[in-house]
Amino acid sequence: MSEHVRVLLSEEMVDARIQAIGEEISRDYAGKQVHLICVLKGGSFFLCELAKRITVPVSLDFMSVSSYGSDTKSSGVVRIVKDLDESLKDKDVIVVEDIVDSGRTLSYLLEMLQDRGPASLRLCTLLDKPERRVKDVFVDYTGFEIPDEFVVGYGLDYNQKYRNLPYIGVVEFD
Repeated sequence: MSEHVRVLLSEEMVDARIQAIGEEISRDYAGKQVHLICVLKGGSFFLCELAKRITVPVSLDFMSVSSYGSDTKSSGVVRIVKDLDESLKDKDVIVVEDIVDSGRTLSYLLEMLQDRGPASLRLCTLLDKPERRVKDVFVDYTGFEIPDEFVVGYGLDYNQKYRNLPYIGVVEFD
């Protein structure tokens, strides 16, 4: 079986929306520093572009959480592959995610991070699939709501392929 990628959101659309989110975060955190937590690997592309567009001071940390493996659907089993390097105590934290799907992984992650004592904790995602939600997760900053299709590009992958696409595409199988 072979696959190809159909463009869902163009590079220009993604860039413009990230700019708008960066401006919104800058307004919301005026006079403060924001601590961005990138959920690896997919979130790294979005995080880099977003951080460049935020005008308040920014610090970064990374964690890796997995619930997919090599499949196209969440397994529901959450595994922390890499934890944070820094304390969250009294920091204004925004978790930066590539996509919110079932909400299982993020529900677990946000609860765990809240227990670490941040001053505030918000969620920012490039893509949101609300119709797939199994666990309630409130998203503070959303790039795009998308239909229930398997998407790649801009950090999102299928079996480690297509992360480097500068747009969001849908994987279609022949």
